[in-house]
Amino acid sequence: MSESTPGPARRIHALPAILAAILMVVALIFRHDLVAWFTGAPLEGGSTSSGSRVSAGALTIEVAVQPDPPREKGNRARVKVSTSAGAPVTGATVRLDYVMPAMGGMQEMRGGGDGTDVGSGRYSIPFDLPMSGSWTVEIHVASSAGTASARYTLRVGSSGLTPLGGTGDATAGSGRGSGSGGDVAYYTCSMHPQVHADHPGTCPICSMPLVPVSQAEQQTGVVRVDENRRAQLGIRTAKVVRGPMTLDIRAQGRLVVDETRLHDVTLKIGGYVSSLAVNATGQRVGKSDTLFTLYSPELYAAQQEYLIARTNRDAMHEAGDATRSDALVRASETKLKLWGLDEGQLRAIVAKGEPIERLPFRSPASGVVMEKSVVDGDAVTAGQRLFRIADLDQIWVEADVYEADLGRIAKGQPATVTLTYIPGRTFEGKVAFVYPYLDPTSRTGRVRIALANKGIELKPDMFATVTFELPLGDKIQIPSSAVVYTGPRRLVFVDLGDGRLKPQEVTIGARSGDLVEVLSGVNVGDSIVTSGNFLVAAESRVRSGGVLSEGGSDAR
Repeated sequence: MSESTPGPARRIHALPAILAAILMVVALIFRHDLVAWFTGAPLEGGSTSSGSRVSAGALTIEVAVQPDPPREKGNRARVKVSTSAGAPVTGATVRLDYVMPAMGGMQEMRGGGDGTDVGSGRYSIPFDLPMSGSWTVEIHVASSAGTASARYTLRVGSSGLTPLGGTGDATAGSGRGSGSGGDVAYYTCSMHPQVHADHPGTCPICSMPLVPVSQAEQQTGVVRVDENRRAQLGIRTAKVVRGPMTLDIRAQGRLVVDETRLHDVTLKIGGYVSSLAVNATGQRVGKSDTLFTLYSPELYAAQQEYLIARTNRDAMHEAGDATRSDALVRASETKLKLWGLDEGQLRAIVAKGEPIERLPFRSPASGVVMEKSVVDGDAVTAGQRLFRIADLDQIWVEADVYEADLGRIAKGQPATVTLTYIPGRTFEGKVAFVYPYLDPTSRTGRVRIALANKGIELKPDMFATVTFELPLGDKIQIPSSAVVYTGPRRLVFVDLGDGRLKPQEVTIGARSGDLVEVLSGVNVGDSIVTSGNFLVAAESRVRSGGVLSEGGSDAR
């Protein structure tokens, strides 16, 4: 009788075989997951997200990602491309690009992959992501039915895709570009417009689908710049508007004495100055204040004649015949007045009863002594100017206005005056006079503004800035930064949509700060480039063969 193995021992020996069998069954069931885990290969049998659909031009792009949620390695995009009518698009060139913008010290990361046509308008694109986080995913399609791009956001570890929108062109195979009309001149990349190709395809730099440029677009200088490229170039747009506009004309000016308030002290008889009361320029004087006294032999003799004539007249009155004596008094009195004596001085001579040796001469007006050409003891002659006195209670501002703006300035217009000497203060005045001639050297015309100056804050020969505000009414206006100057022509770039920017000649008028009036060329509501337009102009010049440079090179 043979020996038999006990039951418990047999079960122990059979356990490894049972475990091996279980592992083999599990490996067969989950073989796709295990292969993807160890090799990083796509998880063909993994779950797939629901499709995210975007309409882009003439095409509809629907994208799903596998596995769902996506991970760093082993992802696959399932792309379905169809026309707007729902017909599948086969034979297309499909590419996926992903990008994560630069953040802090981390540089921008991007990459992508090409799609494989699996039939019925479906395409499969494997891709790996460099790291976790949020990514922008772009699907680019180039086909005979048209070109289109769709944008999504994807986050590692989060389910599904979030659509951001899309852009597209009309049928590429029709020989027309973006509805602009005309045969296709060449194909280019919206990210790299320097690329020119004579047939559809992908960009040799970034592998994006090439877009067509029509003959009409080439002749007019139309440029294509997609949204991502615009952000990189700093291209911004704004609407053309109509609104109230005020023209500000600025001019440099200088404060001068009011010529109508100048007074000169001039003698009509010679003599010698004594007791000089005003002995310095800048000194303030009042009307009738004594300036100096004058000794003059001729004046002294004339006073004696006047007194003798009056004595004779009194005697003749007593005798009853004063006709001739009255004439002599009037003649001698007139002589003294013509030499500068006033009624008060004549009464003083009569009251004293004898000539006054040193007669006082008084100020003809109140003001400030601007010039003094005499010192105590000077011998002076008839006609010599001794003092110039200016009343500074009102002062003039003479502004030099350029010839181009002079025609807009008229008498009575308001003006604002500012001075660096008095920061934060403005002085309001009106145009008192526009001089009828120009300075031949500076080609400017002079405009006069009168300002009150009670506190004598404003002093002659100060420099001032004068601003004339002229309301122009409602005008079509754009930012001045939108205008490109090219020889005698003025251009703006009009946004036609679908990434197209067209150069448009405009006629500009008045300027107001950062705005400029447009007389012709654009309409209210048009979208124009306001920033980065010189980069667009450079590309348009290359693309159009010099359409911008007719009439001369760029000049401001």
